[in-house]
Amino acid sequence: MESKLVECFGVEPKKVGEHLQITYGALKVLDVSTGKDQKTLVVDTRSDSSVSDEVILDTNRRFRRYLDEVTGYSTKDRVKKAKSVEPE
Repeated sequence: MESKLVECFGVEPKKVGEHLQITYGALKVLDVSTGKDQKTLVVDTRSDSSVSDEVILDTNRRFRRYLDEVTGYSTKDRVKKAKSVEPE
């Protein structure tokens, strides 16, 4: 997870307990951790809507790439998988 954050966003994440956090572009905070079974990825974001459209588009592109890289699933695959999982 950590190396993929650096690869996709170009910033070093801060470790907060079991979580990794970064601030980048339109993301005030991107918080990433693994689920209880260590087989799921838990992602929490807080956005900065005051940034330009160009920054938002760049951030979204990098965020989607990060999720693709770290999960091994495309956006379409992740949506399908998320619909089939019971909430914790």
